[in-house]
Amino acid sequence: MAGMVATGRPHHADLIYSTLSDGAATAQSAVAASWSRSLKTHGLDPDHGRPPQRLDQAAFGAALERMELLVRLSQATMDRLFQAVGEAGCCVMLTDRDGVPLDRRAVAGDDADFLRFGLWTGMVWSEASEGTNGVGTCLAEARALTIHRDQHFLTRNIGLSCTVAPIFDARGRLCAALDVSTCRSDLTPAMLKLIAAATNEAAHRIEASHFRESFRHARILVGEDNGRGMGGLLAVDREDLVIGASRAARLAYGLTDAHLARPFPAEDLLAGEPASPAEDLASAERGAVQRALSRAHGNVSAAARLLGVSRATLHRKLARLGLERPR
Repeated sequence: MAGMVATGRPHHADLIYSTLSDGAATAQSAVAASWSRSLKTHGLDPDHGRPPQRLDQAAFGAALERMELLVRLSQATMDRLFQAVGEAGCCVMLTDRDGVPLDRRAVAGDDADFLRFGLWTGMVWSEASEGTNGVGTCLAEARALTIHRDQHFLTRNIGLSCTVAPIFDARGRLCAALDVSTCRSDLTPAMLKLIAAATNEAAHRIEASHFRESFRHARILVGEDNGRGMGGLLAVDREDLVIGASRAARLAYGLTDAHLARPFPAEDLLAGEPASPAEDLASAERGAVQRALSRAHGNVSAAARLLGVSRATLHRKLARLGLERPR
């Protein structure tokens, strides 16, 4: 599919109908599967020339208000991404779960072309509205992808190349998409790969910012790659209980909302097996003593006062916990 190039706009619909006439095409190609949804599920005509639907001011304002936190947290990341791709004739858009761009970046000289295509705030780029397209198909399939020129369903969109990454909220739910689109026809496969990498990295930054802000009173741990993907982010409270997990962490550790409804020790998750109650108690005591010593800059008497015990009692604890310094 990626190698197909339409020989002209009037032939694009023929390409779609011809591809879908092969019953195996939708199983073999993600683009063909999206074309099939566009045609059969959403009832779209590849040759219809209507511009994208645009929300009225009230509806757009409501959508923007719902996503205010994510939009605010994404500003710096969108600026950096635009600095990397803007001079290549690309615009950057952040959309909500319904495929509506809420914020965008573009070089002013390119805005006329982008507006003509509908790459503007308030437009609706869902798959149900626009057929196969970067934003809509990314949101429909919850995965990063590029829809390049004639891979679009609608003939009027085959001049676009759109690279999009999904964004998941602090509970691991799909909530937005980050899109880099261009009208240029001279992008090489290598350039598209670079744009895809930059877009994915930026989307992950926005996700991380949203997660950290959502759990701003917790400690944030970065999980390791455990063979099922990167460990993602874990939010841990003062008792070292896991109270939140990013989508990547949920996938890596098999966590669900049900698991997270009852906080559990981070050590059990990261070590791979639960510690015994006795080990938990010893670990907690060791940690309390070490923190007191650190705050007292190693002074045992001062540390004992911080812990509310005598100096002799603290020395006994140090010996029992293997923390006593050689004399």
